[in-house]
Amino acid sequence: MLAYIGKRLMQSVITLLVIITIVFLLLRLLPEEGYLGAAAEKMTPEQQEVYLTNLGLRDPILVQLGNFYSNLAQGDLGKSITYRTDVPVVEIIADKILYSLFFGLGAVVLALLIGVPLGILMAQMKGRWLDRLGTGYIVFVVAVPAMVYYLLIQVYVTDFFRLPMLFDEDRPISWILPLISLALGPIASYAMWMRRYMVDELNKDYIQLARAKGVRERTLMFRHVMRNAFIPMAQYLPATILFTITGSIYIESLYSIPGMGGLLVDAIQRQDNAVVQGLVLIFSSLGIIGLFLGDIVMSLVDPRIKLGRGESVR
Repeated sequence: MLAYIGKRLMQSVITLLVIITIVFLLLRLLPEEGYLGAAAEKMTPEQQEVYLTNLGLRDPILVQLGNFYSNLAQGDLGKSITYRTDVPVVEIIADKILYSLFFGLGAVVLALLIGVPLGILMAQMKGRWLDRLGTGYIVFVVAVPAMVYYLLIQVYVTDFFRLPMLFDEDRPISWILPLISLALGPIASYAMWMRRYMVDELNKDYIQLARAKGVRERTLMFRHVMRNAFIPMAQYLPATILFTITGSIYIESLYSIPGMGGLLVDAIQRQDNAVVQGLVLIFSSLGIIGLFLGDIVMSLVDPRIKLGRGESVR
């Protein structure tokens, strides 16, 4: 187990370094005018050259990359260039991260409370009206681009229920639609996989044998079917939580939520490479951590899984 954790940690670090390096190099291919912002028109070519030199953009690309990683090792993500000039990136992100955590974790809790029970009921009522209704919902969410039903919710639901169209920190009622919108995808995912795993369990021989022996249906469902069906679900929970936190870019922009998603959009538009690099580092780290924790959680939920041992390796 410890050997497996060490191996996965090393793989995760290498993957993160590759992602950050690629993003760093791609950002350096963008036009240099973006670093100057609105001040470009007021600067002479000589002043522009001095400014870019002071930013280190005239150094060889490998030197720039080395300086970036050297600063990163000290916890320094650099300073904003155009978004909030000369303000440390860490400070900018710190002001935004709590909003993304609140809506991301809130959406996951809502999805678990609705999606898992929905999947259980769909499996129990397979082929009946609830199963068909739930399947229709899952197909709709998977088939229709998220931005389409996000817009429909914002335009029509706000008017019908008289809810605020934009986020207001001082009005909790304005938090409802962003949370629901962000939870729609995870609800469909949890319901779909929970139904699938439960149906698979219900068709196994040990379930038929237990029924033949007269085991009560409620006992069979809760002690065996649901427990075994939830084991593979556990692998995806950490990743889903972290992906939901980082996947709210469109929701935050749509509802004017001052979180990391909206910050990333603004930073890209303003070509603030330091902020973009810092956000990519956070988003990538969260995603990799989620995948790593998934295997660990699954092995804890089911002791039969021995990570890193011969044929039991997952």
